[in-house]
Amino acid sequence: MPENIYDVAIVGSGPAGYTAAIRAGQLGLRTALIEKDPYLGGTCLHVGCIPTKALLFNAEVYDHVKEGPELGLENTSGVTLNWGAIQTRKQGIVDKHAKGLQFLMRKNKVTVIEGYGKLTGPAKNGIHTVDVASKSGKHQIQAKNILLSTGSVARMLPGMQPDEQILTNIEVLSLKTIPKSLIVIGSGAVGVEFASIYKSFGAEVTILEMLPRYVPVEDEEVSKELMRVYRKRGINGFVNAKVEKVEKTGKGVKVTFIVDGKQQTLEAEKVLVAIGRAPRTENVGIEKTKIKVERGFVEVDKYMRTAEPGIYAVGDIVAGYPQLAHSGAMEGIVAVTHIAGKPVKPINPLRIPNATYCHPEIGSVGLTESNAKEAGYSVKIGKFPFTANSRASIVGSHEGFVKIVEDSKYGEILGVHIIGPTATELIAESVVALEMECTAEELANIIHAHPTLSEAMLDGANAVFGMAINA
Repeated sequence: MPENIYDVAIVGSGPAGYTAAIRAGQLGLRTALIEKDPYLGGTCLHVGCIPTKALLFNAEVYDHVKEGPELGLENTSGVTLNWGAIQTRKQGIVDKHAKGLQFLMRKNKVTVIEGYGKLTGPAKNGIHTVDVASKSGKHQIQAKNILLSTGSVARMLPGMQPDEQILTNIEVLSLKTIPKSLIVIGSGAVGVEFASIYKSFGAEVTILEMLPRYVPVEDEEVSKELMRVYRKRGINGFVNAKVEKVEKTGKGVKVTFIVDGKQQTLEAEKVLVAIGRAPRTENVGIEKTKIKVERGFVEVDKYMRTAEPGIYAVGDIVAGYPQLAHSGAMEGIVAVTHIAGKPVKPINPLRIPNATYCHPEIGSVGLTESNAKEAGYSVKIGKFPFTANSRASIVGSHEGFVKIVEDSKYGEILGVHIIGPTATELIAESVVALEMECTAEELANIIHAHPTLSEAMLDGANAVFGMAINA
């Protein structure tokens, strides 16, 4: 085979693409990574997960500073925000990890090709061709296999375009000043995270959610708790709210919406549209292949293969998997391991954790209580509040709880739902427990260090049997 033919060409360098490239290199595959932007990392690293969590950390620290007297810290009332320094720190974190990706590509002998990659159709004599358009012109890349990881874009309300007043995740991350008021349309992870950030920084924040509750993919009790805490924090909100119109005014924006059949209006300096993300599958040549698409999402099998032989798809464009960076990364590993002919375990979607970094944090995995009942399980519930956890008292974060959903017939843990301090870290133990088909009794017999937030998991497991020690 000629040396200019790659074993795999990966289109898109977000978490799914770059993880796949690194693992492909580790497996000895001759790998090309095609990226349309002049940097690696995609939405997650540059205008998504990483910069958002950097701002959330600043917001959390600022909240602690405001509690200075309670912590025995004097003169904290005069502390002010340096927004420019906060933005500089955020960008420094992004730049550091973008450079790290460049190093990892060189380390794993991955050829990075800058340009816009498009499929050209089925393989010819077992070789696929990708058209690549770049500043230097057009050329083609040949590979035995192709991995599509083109990512997603923020959905926008019909007829609207993002600008300085109407924001998506991109614009809201690079504001020159902190807005005095912000309306957030949508209460998924993006919506509640930015609501949390800008409330901590002093903005008046209102959430408009079309469905009956915030974070609608989470357990209903988690949603209820988040809504309670947000009201306590002074974050206003409406559920069952249908947005009819967004208009620019001299001072900002006006949003017209309907709740319970009544029309209402709100005005604010900015509005953030956080109503989900659309797969980026247009204009990538899919129509020239046998690849099947449903509402823009690519259909794949358990090894991430599309209907076109030799073409795989991973990440936000894939049907049936959550649009999460860690899900996409594992999908990429599954795909290239299969390409390399090595044994690989397919992904079970019920073992993919959700993580939302608002305050309080949310972490979950497996079935919610209502999902489990709908699936025909007879369930037992264990619930333990962080108010009874000593480490939560130490760190001054008492809101929330651990909730464990168990199959009452066999004892297997079906789902774990956490809202509270470091929930996004605590959920990892639960993912392992579900992967190992652990029972609540087995989890209750695992010694947890004291004093730790993770002890809430121990008490949650004991609570399934009505025997929590600390509550």
